Amino acid sequence: MLPWGVIAYGAALSALLAVLLVALIGRERSPGVLLTTAAGAIAGPVAWNAILRATAANQFFVDAPIPVFPVSWQDTGSGVFTLAALAVLLGLGPLRTEPGRRLALVALLGCLGALLVDIYLY
Repeated sequence: MLPWGVIAYGAALSALLAVLLVALIGRERSPGVLLTTAAGAIAGPVAWNAILRATAANQFFVDAPIPVFPVSWQDTGSGVFTLAALAVLLGLGPLRTEPGRRLALVALLGCLGALLVDIYLY
């Protein structure tokens, strides 16, 4: 089970990579979008890992037997929760007037950041 310090560390790294991907690949420069992306990329992994801690769900921490992409159910859950958090926060916030395609792209880039951090960095 992940300790709270590791969860906080992972969430901070997720926010950093999510913002970098949104800024570099998504070409987003709006401070509101970037801050909201950081918030969603923190909230998603923290929420998912808090659920795993509360339920003592250790079986979610088994990596796939693919050396270059050792994703686990725990990693996947962090990505899914981050995608949901970003879609809601961005869709009700700074991207509410943008086309759905733009919202989906930014949310997916942020989700990718959280997923990659979860798989490879903690």
